[in-house]
Amino acid sequence: MFRPKILDTFKNYTKAQFYKDAIAGVIVGIVALPLSIAFAIASGVSPEKGLVTAVIAGFIISVLGGSKVQIGGPTGAFIVIVYGIVQQFGFNGLIIATLMAGVLLIIMGLAKFGSVIKFIPHPLIVGFTTGIAVIIFSSQLKDFFGLRMGAVPADFVNKWITYSLFFHTLNYYALTLGLVTIAIILLWPKVTHKVPGSIIAILITTLGVYLLNIPVETIGSRFGSIQTNIPHPVLPIISWQVFKQLIKPAFTIALLGGIESLLSAVVADGMIGGNHRSNTELIAQGIANIGSSLFGGIPATGAIARTATNIKNGGRTPVAGIIHAITLFLILLFLGKWAALIPMATLGGILIIVAYNMSEWKSFIAIMKISKNDSAVLIITCLLTIFIDLTIAIEVGIILAGFLFMRDMMKASNVQHLDSENEILDEDLNQTSLPEGIEVFEINGPLFFGAAFKFRDAMKIIAKPPQVLIIRMKNVPIIDATGIHILNAVYKDALANNTKIILSEINSEQVLLELKKARLLFKIGKANITVTYENALKQGIVIINR
Repeated sequence: MFRPKILDTFKNYTKAQFYKDAIAGVIVGIVALPLSIAFAIASGVSPEKGLVTAVIAGFIISVLGGSKVQIGGPTGAFIVIVYGIVQQFGFNGLIIATLMAGVLLIIMGLAKFGSVIKFIPHPLIVGFTTGIAVIIFSSQLKDFFGLRMGAVPADFVNKWITYSLFFHTLNYYALTLGLVTIAIILLWPKVTHKVPGSIIAILITTLGVYLLNIPVETIGSRFGSIQTNIPHPVLPIISWQVFKQLIKPAFTIALLGGIESLLSAVVADGMIGGNHRSNTELIAQGIANIGSSLFGGIPATGAIARTATNIKNGGRTPVAGIIHAITLFLILLFLGKWAALIPMATLGGILIIVAYNMSEWKSFIAIMKISKNDSAVLIITCLLTIFIDLTIAIEVGIILAGFLFMRDMMKASNVQHLDSENEILDEDLNQTSLPEGIEVFEINGPLFFGAAFKFRDAMKIIAKPPQVLIIRMKNVPIIDATGIHILNAVYKDALANNTKIILSEINSEQVLLELKKARLLFKIGKANITVTYENALKQGIVIINR
């Protein structure tokens, strides 16, 4: 249940691999620097909170995680939920919610939910991810255009209304810096992939603003000096009232963190041919979020882009993730004060690129072409994320996906009444009509609460109770309590009408086990449980001729 991958690392560890891990760790640490600062600011907290999170949570996730190459830290997916919590409950509320989410993640891991989370529908994930990307993009327009206005409203519609009211305050210097940032990030990979374009953009624009005294807002002018050390851990006080208020956002953080981390681990497995331990990963994510909250950080999870960067640069063990956290710590300690000079427009440009990469517009379009059900889940989840709330979007998306799946299963399930006008042809059966006194029903598909009523209604077409009722179940893969209840009701009616029931061709182990547990097999009798339809007909004829 809990076995960190780092325990498997040092069996055949070599100096050559350490060198590759060290190079990858340093590069990922540099990549994580601007992202950690940008995600923190976009979430409504001071920039050093993002760095603290990347150091503390990143280190814990690498040491205790269930993936060899997972890189943890603050991610864009959390911006929406974190910003909302800070606006409603303040930073102290965020600390408590993050701590609670960490506990929930540990519980999920211990309860072996790692494999369950993997089955969350893909359209739902793409839907809320695209919605988050739209919100991130819209939240960065103030800094990108250098608008002179107050705090950006949390509500999506109000954001755009406020932008329209203040667009006349556009700062052309800020807009130029933002466009230069985007251009550098897009074009720099043609020069080299070794150094991230975001770092080059920050260096060029920051130096330009500092040397030319360009009148734009910087991190320092908005937040003041940046704290350049890791704060002492503090355990927040949680009252019952606070617990009730924050349990919902804490659950959202935990669910989102679990989904993101396992998605990242799955992507990493595909890149290195590995096999992560999902429950170990959830527990590690929980401990990391508890650690982050105690040191004044924000929620953290596995970061897909940083994990991919780690792999592409040679990282193959958790050592790379540990070095990434140490690199960030050293940057915070010795160079953190210089981060105050970074222009806000530059961070806005970086986050616009992040939003574009998160948008998954290709997947969005592909899903829209597949099916109406998937499209409905996709669009509704996306719109709810943008206009209402991420928590509600996930809840409604899961419920909607579940109902649509059940509807499909209901459509796939049917009950066929076979009488003398039907051809009853099996490979080993020559008879093409039923003997008088025998009725046959064939159930196709899952016999669960959504489809069991079809069987009940089909039974009503029998005008006179037969002597023998054969129920063919060769195409029933699963049965639930409602299906058992319906079969019990049919058995009681048959008993009252002196009708013998024969169950034929139960091929599913699950169905057989449930019927045994309900004692239906015992009630019907061993002789009336047949392996083939031919044997069922023969047994029916025997009963009629008694």
